[in-house]
Amino acid sequence: MIEVKGLRKFVVDGIDFVARPGRVTGLLGPNGAGKSTTLRVLLGLARPVGGVALVHGRRYAELRHPLRTVGALLDAAGPLPEQRAVDHLRWLALSNAVPRRRVAQVLELAGLAAVARRRAGRLSLGMRQRLGIASALLGDPSVLVLDEPTNGLDPDGIRWVRDLARESAAAGRTVLLSSHVMADVAATVDDLVIIHRGRIAADGPLAAVTAGHPSLEAAFFALTGDER
Repeated sequence: MIEVKGLRKFVVDGIDFVARPGRVTGLLGPNGAGKSTTLRVLLGLARPVGGVALVHGRRYAELRHPLRTVGALLDAAGPLPEQRAVDHLRWLALSNAVPRRRVAQVLELAGLAAVARRRAGRLSLGMRQRLGIASALLGDPSVLVLDEPTNGLDPDGIRWVRDLARESAAAGRTVLLSSHVMADVAATVDDLVIIHRGRIAADGPLAAVTAGHPSLEAAFFALTGDER
């Protein structure tokens, strides 16, 4: 479970929400609303001014084996350009006490087995995105945090990410997905949190948040003060 309680940092102004096991929770908001800041605090990359962001009741820094608890894909994250894909995953496995056999498993799962020895700098944007997702899956974590996971992916890759999120939730994992692509969110999430100007504009099941609106996009613009 992910719990955000009274979180304050930069624009983020005392937000509260919960992402529960067995469900995909979508995190939406306009640029500058505070989504990235929230994720960075959750993953221990930034310190909050107030409040907390917890995974299974603990701050990220308190987790004994972070990669085996939280698998994360952040938009700008990635391996060094000269590093081979397989070596990047092997290093992550070694540094997080993950069995080496898991590397081959996630390469296959992410559709990267054929390019495992290719250097990251020579991978296409879509392949680099798949490598980032493979890194998130490496520790077989109980929590997945995915920021813009379909960026650069072709239609087959987009469908794979949607299925991955749904299947992960069905297996009892907690999935938090942040995206600007409304179609991805509408087709994937169970619950929705919308942040606007650093505060929660909506929080609840997808059907409840979109009730009375013809689409998620229409609900989003209405809730963020930009009806069209």
